[in-house]
Amino acid sequence: MTRAPHPTFACLWCGRSWTIRTPDDLEGYAKLCPDCLGRAGENEFLRFRLREALEARAAASTVTPTPTRTPTLTPTPTATTDATPIAAGMAGPATGQALEPPVTSDQMVAYYEARATEYDDWYLRRGRYEHGPIHDAAWNAELDAAGRWLDSLPISGRIVELAAGTGWWSPLLASKGELWMYDAAQAPLARARERLVAHRLRAHLHVRDAWAAPDGAPADALFAGFWLSHIERDRTAAFLDLVGRWLAPGGRIAIIDSLPDPRSGAIDHEPAADDRSVRRLSDGREFTIVKVHRTVEEVAAALTAAGFRGVEVTTTGRFFVLATAIRG
Repeated sequence: MTRAPHPTFACLWCGRSWTIRTPDDLEGYAKLCPDCLGRAGENEFLRFRLREALEARAAASTVTPTPTRTPTLTPTPTATTDATPIAAGMAGPATGQALEPPVTSDQMVAYYEARATEYDDWYLRRGRYEHGPIHDAAWNAELDAAGRWLDSLPISGRIVELAAGTGWWSPLLASKGELWMYDAAQAPLARARERLVAHRLRAHLHVRDAWAAPDGAPADALFAGFWLSHIERDRTAAFLDLVGRWLAPGGRIAIIDSLPDPRSGAIDHEPAADDRSVRRLSDGREFTIVKVHRTVEEVAAALTAAGFRGVEVTTTGRFFVLATAIRG
């Protein structure tokens, strides 16, 4: 008999306390109550948890499994309350026209799926991202400066975060308004949810390509952290046009991205060349991704050309470029 790793838990979706009824209950592997597990047909995050749970239970099984109830995938209404400290998701209707993702999109998604477990090592300067006390102290100081800059922006209301990754900036954003987080890779988004739960904050999480058409009501703010550098130069205008379609008139875009400092990446990463970078994971796998380092002047010119006003672009010094502007 397999034994679920979480016999008693708070549901990751609705926050409800639940105790499994039999040792091999799927709920204990998914950390979802039966009601939320049964809604896996209407939400990508719930489907992701269901698939993970099925795989984990199959891997843990040492005998022929007993028949289990198949979760109902018929959509049912969901309800969340402000008192529930969870990350929740509800999708709105799609509006506008989607843009075709670049030809490198599949490679990018595969890379960030594989990198999810070690992505935060980059922020925290751990392992292959350690560059010695002097460089790491500079990194930490500039990372803090970038956070203070983002926190100082007048952001509120409906906030969209594209390419949210593991959610490093998401707790800050979720504390300012109603956050909607999107990422094309499932694994990092699952870690982002865990980060929000740890901060007792809420957000709407969706597995969704950054090039997809905007959905829901117009946003008051849109944040993209380390995403602009993954957009090829000849698609910059198209992406900023997409941002404009996300935002309500007067809505704010905020961008944090990379400068080409050799001490920014892992010690075994070669500098980007021809707007491409070969990234190596700890297990030795390699991926080639788009990596475009733009100057302050390039970012400012692109935002201005896209019709944004109040354009402000600066740097923290060595590692990060910071940009904000208002939709005209």
